[in-house]
Amino acid sequence: MNEPTVQQKASLWLGVIFVLGIALGGVLGYAFAHRSYAAAPVQLNAEQRRAQKREQLAREVGLTAEQQSQVIAILDQAQTEYKAIQPQIEAVRQQSRDKIRQLLTPEQKPKFEEFLRKMDEERKRLGQ
Repeated sequence: MNEPTVQQKASLWLGVIFVLGIALGGVLGYAFAHRSYAAAPVQLNAEQRRAQKREQLAREVGLTAEQQSQVIAILDQAQTEYKAIQPQIEAVRQQSRDKIRQLLTPEQKPKFEEFLRKMDEERKRLGQ
């Protein structure tokens, strides 16, 4: 009878554990990756975000249908007013940036421009 030695048994168990570890790692990695992507928030445009916030306000405050329509009218008017003053806000933003640029050293300026680029991208992504 050819009975396996202790060393052969140990090698076999080590191999089985190694294969099980790879399989478990693959399954967990797959599950984690899909859960992460599934949990990723859906990007909404500005109008969709506003509608979502209106619905949240109505739900959390308990607005009646009449109140909801009045609140929507108020918020739409505010949005129109925001758009009307947007050029002024942009002008102030640019003036402030120019003043800050004057304070910076040559080494700081590229870092500041990168900072501004990131801020502008974020503002654009959020639709502001």
